[in-house]
Amino acid sequence: MNAFITAVSAFLPGEPVGNDALDAYLGKTDRISARTRQMILAGNGIQTRYYAIDPATGETTFTNARLAAEAVRALGIDIEKLECLCCGTSSADQLMPGHASMVHGELGGGPCEVISTSGICLSGITAMKYAALSVALGMSTAVATGSELACTYMHQDFFQAAAEKKQKDNGEKQRHPAFSFEADFLRWMLSDGAGAVLIEPEPATGQLSLQIDWIELTSHAHDLETCMYAGALKQEDGSLVGWREYLRAGRQDGIFTVKQDARLLNREIIRVIVEESLSLVISRHGLKPESIDWYLPHYSSEFFREPLKEGLRDIGFPLPEEKWFTNLHTKGNTGSASFYIMLEELFSSGKLRAGDRILGMIPESGRFSVGWVLLTVV
Repeated sequence: MNAFITAVSAFLPGEPVGNDALDAYLGKTDRISARTRQMILAGNGIQTRYYAIDPATGETTFTNARLAAEAVRALGIDIEKLECLCCGTSSADQLMPGHASMVHGELGGGPCEVISTSGICLSGITAMKYAALSVALGMSTAVATGSELACTYMHQDFFQAAAEKKQKDNGEKQRHPAFSFEADFLRWMLSDGAGAVLIEPEPATGQLSLQIDWIELTSHAHDLETCMYAGALKQEDGSLVGWREYLRAGRQDGIFTVKQDARLLNREIIRVIVEESLSLVISRHGLKPESIDWYLPHYSSEFFREPLKEGLRDIGFPLPEEKWFTNLHTKGNTGSASFYIMLEELFSSGKLRAGDRILGMIPESGRFSVGWVLLTVV
């Protein structure tokens, strides 16, 4: 593929937020949420993350569109000459119009093609694939972004608003779905940030670039039910009922909180990532572990690191830990932006050498999709 990443950027709002400062940013939690937080933070390995919130006022400091626009500006390109802008996110500021249109509006410049990719973590790499294909088909430049504004979903005020109508069962008060474990679980996993790449048909002169060898995206929705979702509630049979049906019936029921079926996640995610998806990629591209110099896995928690390492070994594709590169501990889980933010840190580290091969892994648990990307340093 004649498509090269010639610049990489990341934008993280505000100052790093430590685990002891979460209440100042996300609001006070109830007793059950506090216990969930303690349990999740003990296992996910995240020490600092970023939120687009002013802790003094509780006001949001950036829209998602502006986070992405700041990452694009950090590429140092002439916005007037941009031909194609591809933006992925799971947390757009509005239902309509598309996220990329709003990012374009923030950037200004001239007319260009804009593409919005939706989904969850995979939406960022989907945007990158579209941008790469556009350049390979003849466009001179394309920019791809991944960005997330998760803090507005995570704030206690959002949960309180979602729980205005209390449920009762047999005359006893029940904890509202907005405060279920499926929703609380993600409050301590997600954070804000954005990343961007510039893709051109030739490598940059006098500096390192990344050749995009291939990007593989695979959905397993044919085989598995929904795991992570918002704007819907999951039924006992595994199906989703969307927000419009609930609002038509005059119900809210925590419909817009982000939820995850943690049991389903733990049972299926490693099998899907490694046995089902990576095995296909290995077969298709003749991939060998010894040919990989850097492995950039996007995972939400250190809880999954050891099972992932064991899964790779079990299929005959062991990757020694010295090849692994992650900044989950310091940058948090930024969803669709995570791979960009990892790539920017590695790209800027001075550790890369011409000929190095980078294997990226980007799964999403929405309905179990996985992205794999292979880059060669040139």
